Amino acid sequence: MAIGTFIDRGRQPTMTEIVTAIGSKRLLWENLTSLIADSYKLKSDFAFYGKNYGWALRFRKGGKALLSLYPNQESFTAQIIIGQEQADEALSLGLSKKAIKIIEDAHPYPEGRWLFIKVESEQDLNDVKKLLTVKSQPVKKV
Repeated sequence: MAIGTFIDRGRQPTMTEIVTAIGSKRLLWENLTSLIADSYKLKSDFAFYGKNYGWALRFRKGGKALLSLYPNQESFTAQIIIGQEQADEALSLGLSKKAIKIIEDAHPYPEGRWLFIKVESEQDLNDVKKLLTVKSQPVKKV
């Protein structure tokens, strides 16, 4: 089963289709995408990551991924890749048991641990926001 709902490489989903798919989790999606646009000053684009992942809305900084969001039915999955030092720091942030388990269970690849957090609640959203702070600091307001 794919992480995201939209798995047709030949057809990028529209934002209307994404909003329809994520349904009641729309406010969580909008909260996170607004935070990234406002605090990190990053733009997004869509990328297709294969039939096991599907289409994702990705945010990149300096060519490296900050976060990718895979829309699903009544939820979405946030993918964050963190290194070992970042994982150690994240474990001290007061994350939920779910997020701690995801970090501990993630295989340590050379480029880091691939964390896939299914966002279904405010707690999940807060975990993703905390993980973003260990990945990259927000842009300071002038």
